[in-house]
Amino acid sequence: MRQHLRHGTAVPVPLAPAAADPAELEREAGVARLFELHYASMLRLAVLLGADDPENVVAEAYYQIYRKWRRLRDTEAAEAYLRSTVCNLTRMRIRHLQVARKHVEAPPTELVASAESTALLHDDQRVLIDALQQLPARQREALVLRHWLGLKEGEIASAMGISSGSVKTHTARGLAALTQAMEARR
Repeated sequence: MRQHLRHGTAVPVPLAPAAADPAELEREAGVARLFELHYASMLRLAVLLGADDPENVVAEAYYQIYRKWRRLRDTEAAEAYLRSTVCNLTRMRIRHLQVARKHVEAPPTELVASAESTALLHDDQRVLIDALQQLPARQREALVLRHWLGLKEGEIASAMGISSGSVKTHTARGLAALTQAMEARR
């Protein structure tokens, strides 16, 4: 509570209105629940998909779902919407960085992983993550969604915005390329 001076005396002024909109309270509670349940997994998803700033990607995804909460047809589908948003934002961020790097005179310095990213990945996973980062974006997304999140083909197709047949193709090609890369590192 802050105070407001009126005629020389302090009068308490509430920070928020006393009667809040029930729809607004429901939206805030829903997004808070979603955050508690899925923040860590969405952060891991962004890291595995290759985001250079996974915390910002996930924060933007939560902001977008907060803005669109009232338009969600089914709040039970909010996790799938959030996952799809993280995939799309990561893809857009990677594309943007690729274009920006083409126009930079000096080669980019090596990226430093955030503390959160480093904590999420163990040493034995780094080799796999490095090999995964070398795959084309669609193959990497399909493999992460399938094998890390355990999604079904239809859910992957929805998250990636492609057909189920394309999911099968990207998954098979990605798995073959990942297997070959891992065997070459041995």
